[in-house]
Amino acid sequence: MNIEQLYTYCQSKKGVTEHFPFDEDVLVFKVGGKMFLLTSLKSWEQEEQAINLKCDPDYALELRAMYESVEPGYHMSKKHWNTVKLYKGEIEAQLIKTLIDHSYDLIVKSLPKKIRETLL
Repeated sequence: MNIEQLYTYCQSKKGVTEHFPFDEDVLVFKVGGKMFLLTSLKSWEQEEQAINLKCDPDYALELRAMYESVEPGYHMSKKHWNTVKLYKGEIEAQLIKTLIDHSYDLIVKSLPKKIRETLL
């Protein structure tokens, strides 16, 4: 998955917006005003692509045990976020999409009912 594919996939989800709240490097995708994916554009330029994704705590531990390229979230809550190092080539594109979906769904489920209903 390249940066264009990542961007297109995230933007295809209902209610998604993009932001640069920290600096001009960190691209953040949000739904309902809450982050579900972060990535450094510099990491893509340097061929060290990585994404931070929200994750169910138990599933996060399973993924970290199964894959070397899944680590506790960099600069995030280690319990609820994973950093997925895409450049290692260990994780298939379909699983990456599944993990993005999981992160998006967790955020949508946490939103107030009125907002959530507009996204379903």
